[in-house]
Amino acid sequence: MTALHLVPGGREPEPEPARPLHAVARVSYGPLPLDFDRLAAEFPAVRGGLALAGDADLELRLACTGPAELRAVAAALHRAGAASVRIDLVLRTLTPGPVTLRPVN
Repeated sequence: MTALHLVPGGREPEPEPARPLHAVARVSYGPLPLDFDRLAAEFPAVRGGLALAGDADLELRLACTGPAELRAVAAALHRAGAASVRIDLVLRTLTPGPVTLRPVN
């Protein structure tokens, strides 16, 4: 038995492409601050970010489909007015686990 899926507009939506390349972009503003909401709306690779006080003004969490998309995001940040963009690739995600208590002898 097959299931019938009703989709508005008569077409199934395109599946989201895989985004296996994760990176962090540390951005220093140029003369004007960058618009984070516009960047996130324009580039699906932008997954979140932090406004910082320090060496960088903005840190963006990126999930890209590959190196070409990562380069495109970096180039767009420069075109948007970033003074500098530093990209670091994420090798693995660290998640704290439960603490194991050991008796003291």
